[in-house]
Amino acid sequence: MTHEEHHAARTLGKGKAIAVLTSGGDAQGMNAAVRAVVRVGIFTGARVFFVHEGYQGLVDGGEHIREATWESVSMMLQLGGTVIGSARCKDFREREGRLRAAHNLVKRGITNLCVIGGDGSLTGADTFRSEWSGLLNDLQKEGKITAEEAKKSSYLNIVGLVGSIDNDFCGTDMTIGTDSALHRIIEIVDAITTTAQSHQRTFVLEVMGRHCGYLALVTSLSCGADWVFIPECPPDDDWEEHLCRRLSETRTRGSRLNIIIVAEGAIDKHGKPITSEDVKNLVVKRLGYDTRVTVLGHVQRGGTPSAFDRILELCIPFVIIPATVSNNVPGSDFSVGADTALNTICTTCDRIKQSAAGTKRRVFIIETMGGYCGYLATMAGLAAGADAAYIFEEPFTIRDLQANVEHLVQKMKTTVKRGLVLRNEKCNENYTTDFIFNLYSEEGKGIFDSRKNVLGHMQQGGSPTPFDRNFATKMGAKAMNWMTGKIKESYRNGRIFANTPDSGCVLGMRKRALVFQPVTELKDQTDFEHRIPKEQWWLKLRPILKILAKYEIELDTSEHAHLEHINRKRSGEAPV
Repeated sequence: MTHEEHHAARTLGKGKAIAVLTSGGDAQGMNAAVRAVVRVGIFTGARVFFVHEGYQGLVDGGEHIREATWESVSMMLQLGGTVIGSARCKDFREREGRLRAAHNLVKRGITNLCVIGGDGSLTGADTFRSEWSGLLNDLQKEGKITAEEAKKSSYLNIVGLVGSIDNDFCGTDMTIGTDSALHRIIEIVDAITTTAQSHQRTFVLEVMGRHCGYLALVTSLSCGADWVFIPECPPDDDWEEHLCRRLSETRTRGSRLNIIIVAEGAIDKHGKPITSEDVKNLVVKRLGYDTRVTVLGHVQRGGTPSAFDRILELCIPFVIIPATVSNNVPGSDFSVGADTALNTICTTCDRIKQSAAGTKRRVFIIETMGGYCGYLATMAGLAAGADAAYIFEEPFTIRDLQANVEHLVQKMKTTVKRGLVLRNEKCNENYTTDFIFNLYSEEGKGIFDSRKNVLGHMQQGGSPTPFDRNFATKMGAKAMNWMTGKIKESYRNGRIFANTPDSGCVLGMRKRALVFQPVTELKDQTDFEHRIPKEQWWLKLRPILKILAKYEIELDTSEHAHLEHINRKRSGEAPV
């Protein structure tokens, strides 16, 4: 990128103003979205405003609309709900309310609105946008705004981010809050499963999902439920017989626990609701099982390529399911286990940062796993709000380390007096975790003190996340279907003989699709020495990490981003 292009990226928002609001039901992750909007908006040179209490704050104006700073979104990542508040707003549903909202935006020169909410919130935003010209005309006629103000605010750009734990919005595979809701559900299911081993019981769990059965379906897959009721797929008329027979069969096989998942909007084929109490009463009456109902309610909110070659000496069909916390298998964007490890690192970083809440001027240096792959360090750095993340794929020198130290020195002069640095375990042979810790300790004398943590194998322990359970289940089922077909194709004279390239595959996720790819085709995509793919999608996110930490960097907004390096800051610049 040329200097001119870099300058254009940094001045893209100059003279413009952006407002961000959260509306409707809260969803975990909204705060992370707000933080990113604020910091990237400021990075582009724009003024960014919080709108407190959703659309109600937009209508009421005054202190509800306040300018945000880089520091004002610090320590938001790990918080649930939404710190800028959300509210149902009857006023905004009426044109008079939208007229007041438009007046408040025009008076502040805000022509860009970021709305984080569900279906109703985004529908309201679209209505607001379509009426904008008419609202400006009315305000000008009433003398509430001048012709010059109307001209400067002649357009309204709206970006909608879907925040809904139900995952019930078209146009996106996963809505903000869904994965966290699944975490809460699975934690409860695991706790129930543990205590149920002492008793022979049937548990009926009701999860959210008035019109969408995503949470119920994925939960049932993740916990091995006996039955699931969802709105989209009403059961047959004789479902009571099928359910009781299923429960009886599992008990006969020695199971001490039955789990039935019910979405709150579950219905039968005639549109009649199927409630958790209905299911409990059925099981008690027909089978006499000790049955408990748990309504979760609002608690839901809060292998390597070289080994592949050795296997290919075998003339049998095989399929490899990527399973490694390092997420370094060629041919797949994700590996089973990586999401669980990433969540463990993120949780640990949150706790470490929180432990420093009462101790100012402290920098934590955390070593993550990953081999030569920097996925865990990078993504955990983004999720935990790190100041730097050192990885093998992006070479760094002593000058880069010094620039990071200077960045933290300047940061300690602001209201945010703490730092977080992540280091991938094999990012550099000589710049070890101890070396970086010693460097930071020496250079930070009198300004900040340093602490180090090597997370080690705790990243590989614990219960798998809902994503990993669901991902592994789908991968396993798809692999076995593929294997069955290949065995039939390769059966010859009583033997299995498979020697075609497509009989040895890696089952990977590529851009949301599960695809089978011959191992031979993946050779050219592999760095065998370092056991990583030659191209890794998440490297494009590296500049965002640095922007959110307030570094002066080049930003490539083209389709193909390249690796970026931080620039040494000039004296007088104070990053946060």
